[in-house]
Amino acid sequence: MTKNISLLGSTGSIGTQTLEVCEKLGIKVSALTANSSTDLLEQQIRKFKPSLAVMGSEEKARDLKVRIADTDTRVSFGTDGLCEAASIESADTVVTAVVGMVGLKPTLAAIEAGKNIALANKETLVAGGSLVMKAAKEKGISIYPVDSEHSAIFQCLQGCHDKKQLKKLILTASGGPFFGKTIEQLRDVTVEQALHHPNWSMGAKITIDSATMMNKGLEIIEARWLFDVPVDNIDVVVHRESVIHSLIEYNDNAVIAELGVPDMKIPIQYALTYPERYPCDVEQLDLTKVGGLTFFEPDYETFKCLRACKKAMKLGGTATAIVNGANEAAVRMFLDGKIQFTDIGDIVYESLDRVKVKPIETLEDVLEADHQSRTAAGMRPQAIRVFNFSVE
Repeated sequence: MTKNISLLGSTGSIGTQTLEVCEKLGIKVSALTANSSTDLLEQQIRKFKPSLAVMGSEEKARDLKVRIADTDTRVSFGTDGLCEAASIESADTVVTAVVGMVGLKPTLAAIEAGKNIALANKETLVAGGSLVMKAAKEKGISIYPVDSEHSAIFQCLQGCHDKKQLKKLILTASGGPFFGKTIEQLRDVTVEQALHHPNWSMGAKITIDSATMMNKGLEIIEARWLFDVPVDNIDVVVHRESVIHSLIEYNDNAVIAELGVPDMKIPIQYALTYPERYPCDVEQLDLTKVGGLTFFEPDYETFKCLRACKKAMKLGGTATAIVNGANEAAVRMFLDGKIQFTDIGDIVYESLDRVKVKPIETLEDVLEADHQSRTAAGMRPQAIRVFNFSVE
């Protein structure tokens, strides 16, 4: 079992639940990081007593340093601080719970330092999967999935003794708040409506990704790298109840599923305790209360993000970094009121035509593709028109 962690993104939904698991299991915490939530990070520092804390900006770091001057915790900031937290000597596992491309560099730093990874930052594998998996293999590092879907597949695969027996992976999707809606019905969706998820409590960016189904597209790409399965062998099924978290199908057509209440503590804890299991403070699944389980085909036409991710995976190279960067930019613009909800899918899908796809040989190739896709997203006519109107 993990004895000591560095937690990147400690103030978010995954981060706070990870600390609850650590407290119950007696797992020590060497480093905590947050982007801007100074108050909560201070509380966490006083409770878990890490040797290092990292903030997103130098200004926030200065404020935190003054607040915790009476503690032994050292304060750093920015990407360099994240990489330092990821490679801190006392931790044996790094939990990557930051959101977005910011997780890529510290994940590579953690692998280089010989740390196992509990991965909750899907963009790391989406943008730089080939680099990350190659580095992990060379260092003999284990990457344990924290996403509920990938954790479910990981658990189901424990009984798979020969990968040749595996036929396909089946990711379940809740369908988000707009299941069954048409593009026309989605044009005037508000930020508040998009942030209202039917089953899960998550951060703003991930919740919007669920509403556009980009989240599931990212998970297809992540699953391809985590489990070394061709993208054509990864399916998605909409399962509104979020009781079955994902499934695998064997070559004899037998299907194995992992079920549970929608609570992230189970996959978080399993990533930290694998291969052991411990009691977990979550509600017990009662299928008689659930009553029925439903399943539907995804709507690839309405939810263009899902289609864009499958296309990007087949194109290879920097294509997945391009759609990821375009999506991060588009979600930010939507949250800021600069574009409509349906513009997100258009921006992500069109990014593959607006930015040249190249082979990935170095980290700089990924970062450049990410930069170009964000720039292209901001220059799209819809974004410029709405932005100029809002300024006036």
